[in-house]
Amino acid sequence: MICFPNAKINLGLQIIGKRADGFHNLASIFYPVAWCDALEMVVADGFEFTQSGIFIQGNAEDNLCVKVYRSLKQKFDLPNVKIHLHKNIPIGAGLGGGSADGAFAMKLLNDLFDLKLSNNQMQDLIKPFGSDCAFFIENRPTLAINKGDEFEHIDFSLKGKYLVLIYPDLFISTKEAYSGVQPQIPSKDLKNIGALPIKNWKGNLTNDFEHHLLVAHPLLLEIKNKLYHLGATYSSMSGSGSTMYGIFESEIDLVAHFPANYRIWQGWAND
Repeated sequence: MICFPNAKINLGLQIIGKRADGFHNLASIFYPVAWCDALEMVVADGFEFTQSGIFIQGNAEDNLCVKVYRSLKQKFDLPNVKIHLHKNIPIGAGLGGGSADGAFAMKLLNDLFDLKLSNNQMQDLIKPFGSDCAFFIENRPTLAINKGDEFEHIDFSLKGKYLVLIYPDLFISTKEAYSGVQPQIPSKDLKNIGALPIKNWKGNLTNDFEHHLLVAHPLLLEIKNKLYHLGATYSSMSGSGSTMYGIFESEIDLVAHFPANYRIWQGWAND
């Protein structure tokens, strides 16, 4: 069986406070986009994990797809499988690609072996593997709160809008992203801001990581300003970076406007 784990972008991101467990409480609208990896699993005589596409550092056993399989194998006595992951979503880009791979691995195993796990059960099982993994189980526009692992469903859509995502080949670690954050109670409710017309988001719908990361990495501010110059109704950083995205009212091809080493995805919002 094969599936296509997709990325997500953050529409606004508020860092509200630091938790006793070392994580941060946040609020953000998670929105799925169709920038995808490819993940295949088949029953095999022995376990095997292979990968292609973007190189993933580390041991195979550290990959979330493998960790999820090992966890479910122990819980349900699953047979051996061969897993192949083709990595297309940039790593460390604020797009949740690794989390998506882990969540889709769980959904794929649920289907492949008819485990009959509900979405709620899969969300509970995947949460220990990463704060935003559980989002990809239902994979629909959601207000994420607390660590980003609790959700409030919202009636929200960008259907009919054209999205452009720009990854400038710049890795930003979680440590760097959070080192410059000053948590604070937001003065504006994220749901209310998201309900505004997109033309009113600029200056209201903000990502708290931008305050220091756009200063530390000026090219990110250059990309954001360029997206506005090219006609974006709204532009922002996704997650803790370094992907910048623009929302456009009509289709536009921006590949020629950015350096060849940048990775660019563009397409219609399709929720």
